[in-house]
Amino acid sequence: MSERDVFIEAFGRIPDAVSQAVEGLDAGQLAYRPVLADGSGSPGNSIAWLIWHLTRVQDNHVADAAGRGELWLTDGWAEKFGLDLPREDTGYGHRSDDVGRVRVDSAGLLAEYHRAVHGRSLQFIGGLSETDLDRIVDTSWDPPVTLRVRLVSVVEDSLQHAGQAAYLRGLLV
Repeated sequence: MSERDVFIEAFGRIPDAVSQAVEGLDAGQLAYRPVLADGSGSPGNSIAWLIWHLTRVQDNHVADAAGRGELWLTDGWAEKFGLDLPREDTGYGHRSDDVGRVRVDSAGLLAEYHRAVHGRSLQFIGGLSETDLDRIVDTSWDPPVTLRVRLVSVVEDSLQHAGQAAYLRGLLV
């Protein structure tokens, strides 16, 4: 199995986790934010935020690596969601009030956006050669980030957040 095939397999696991986390949930369930156990009384992340964020990060990172625009910005997803956030926002560094601005009326909308991003990610990954994975995609880190490392990071982030969303779903249903 080539590295490209491993990435296709890894990315291929994310949509099922996303679908299982959101399927059949209403807007209130998607927005549910449990109180953090840190004693602050602050609410944590919602399912809507977790799924939106993991999809935005995948969209942003893969689009950047591919030299394309993000689907969020180019295909009208920002307008479909209509969030009270800057259009380019991916959720990175969000504080509690920012998380609260990610309100989604439909689990279907979250899943649909994720499917679109996933399809585009697989298209990009499917066209990669082994040497493409060594390409530097981010020089702001030391050491600089290769495409290989960036894709691993996206998979890790996506599966962690999908797991968190699944846990929250378990608290609700």
